[in-house]
Amino acid sequence: MAMKDYSDEFRADAVALYESTPGATYKSIAADLGINRATLREWVLRNRECRGAGPVAARAGQTSARAGQATPSADPDERIRQLEARVAELEANERKLATERDILRKAAKYFAGGDELVRSRFQFVDDHRDAFEVKQLCQVLDVNRSSYYKWLAGAEARQVRQRADQRLATRIREVHAESGGAYGSPRVTAELKETGLHVNEKRVARVMRRFSITGIRLRRRVRTTVADPAAALVPDLFQRDFTATEPGLKYMGDITYLPLGNGEFLYLATVLDCFSRRVVGWSIADHMRTDLVADALLMAARTRGSLEGSAFHSDHGAQYGSRAFAGLCDQLKVTRSMGAVGSSADNAACESFHASLKRETLQGSRDYGDASICRRTVFAWLTRYNTRRRHSANGHLSPNEYERRHHAAKLTLAA
Repeated sequence: MAMKDYSDEFRADAVALYESTPGATYKSIAADLGINRATLREWVLRNRECRGAGPVAARAGQTSARAGQATPSADPDERIRQLEARVAELEANERKLATERDILRKAAKYFAGGDELVRSRFQFVDDHRDAFEVKQLCQVLDVNRSSYYKWLAGAEARQVRQRADQRLATRIREVHAESGGAYGSPRVTAELKETGLHVNEKRVARVMRRFSITGIRLRRRVRTTVADPAAALVPDLFQRDFTATEPGLKYMGDITYLPLGNGEFLYLATVLDCFSRRVVGWSIADHMRTDLVADALLMAARTRGSLEGSAFHSDHGAQYGSRAFAGLCDQLKVTRSMGAVGSSADNAACESFHASLKRETLQGSRDYGDASICRRTVFAWLTRYNTRRRHSANGHLSPNEYERRHHAAKLTLAA
């Protein structure tokens, strides 16, 4: 069920995401956020009215920028948006050039050894067979003559396979780009099958390796969990079982750091439903006080309508062990659960979720830049995670789609 009671923070982040995305449309941003297009449009127009910026002028600037004919605006806010769009375009070109340089460097491996070296020797024989005897060329290059003729006979079939791989690589690049460069071969395969192209995952992985289409490596994490020795003992109700038979029964939460360019941090607290791994609540702040985790749990309560009767699992961070948070859980009729002290495996699902978030949003960078960019980037990823990002635990369905199909199946059985 979609959240109807949107917080002021959510509305402000949604508007900021739309205004800062070059070429954005209400439809595309609303789809990522999982909200109605008209709702997003109303928020944006209301925000512009408060700032004194007319909707026609604002969209005209975006249209001009989209057509590559952006002109300096007298409006400082519009000028900033134009400059941000230009920076985004330059960064995209830089990434494209970096990928091309990487491909050229890897091309040298063609002659480094293994099967590729054998095939290059066959090509050398074929290129020089008019100047020398094939037998002599094969002897000098230490290749089997019958193998060369077999390679020669399969030239047409190889060309057909290569053209097919090139077409597949084009489709893979489109899926990979839409995922923000995050999807590996399993999710790419699932996305291709969803569009009607049934292809083996091993072939997708091979084509991705050949055309250097890769994911993003995980960065070293920073400790954010500091246990409170005076906190009351809370039992571990999950015992590392982060699954559930129904939505709304079991939740888990954690805090992670978000590095900024000035050496400081923002902090993100999340609440995930164990059934679908949907992010039902989150909060971003420049502190790690109890309010951070409390705001995330309150958002989860608004999203679900009620948390009564559910269990919430966390680590032994001081925020989760505080009396204020325990009181909030009692108020919401939520049973608390905590893993062992110092054991990340007892909250592994949340650890993995935060690792994926930073891997896919930082994309190799050391930080997010300033606080506003960090907030917009993480907000966009969290909403897209729920509505579009395929999750391996859900059979490569997005969390929202997984829950939708579950509810539809229950209604079918009830009928």
